This record gives sequence, C-alpha cells and structure tokens, in this order.
Amino acid sequence: MLKSIKKNYFLLISTFLILYFFFNLLSGQRGLISYFEKKHMLKDLKKEELLLIREIYNLDFNNSLLSDNLDLDYIETLIRERFLFGKKNETIYIIKSNDTKK
Repeated sequence: MLKSIKKNYFLLISTFLILYFFFNLLSGQRGLISYFEKKHMLKDLKKEELLLIREIYNLDFNNSLLSDNLDLDYIETLIRERFLFGKKNETIYIIKSNDTKK
C-alpha cells in the first residue's frame, strides 16, 4: 500500500490541491457565495442611501420654508393639516373609516 501511495504521490497531492481551491472558491470570506451576498447587500444599501438623500432634501426644503423669511402659505398648510383649522364659513369634514365587518 505504501508503494502505491508513493507511485501516485503527484496524483494524490494534485487532487487535494484541486479540492482545496474548489472549496475556497465557493465558500470562505472571499468566495463566490460571499460575493453574491455582498453584491445583494450593496444594492440594498444603495437603495437605502437614495431614500435617505431624498428625505434629507425634503427636510432641508421644509426647513428653508421656516427660516427668517417665513412663507405664510406653507405655514397655513401646516396649521390646516395638523390642527384641522379652517377659515370663516368653511366646513371641515372628518371622515373616519369604519372597518367593522358584519
């Protein structure tokens, strides 16, 4: 048996090396599976970054409307939305959804 191992030494070593590189190619921290996971994570982070940039832009815009030069139309819109405030002879209706099923 020892003689047959010595004869096939090159074949045995090359087989182990091929298996080693194959498993490291697929798994591991820099493997193919990890690459696809990181690629998916990068795509999700880019989407989240775009949402946050849009939110920052909207907040900056709303903040600029409330600066030293007040925009009275915007303030009126805020008061109407938050406090349900109306003008004279104006009727405000509040519709509450009734989700009860019979």
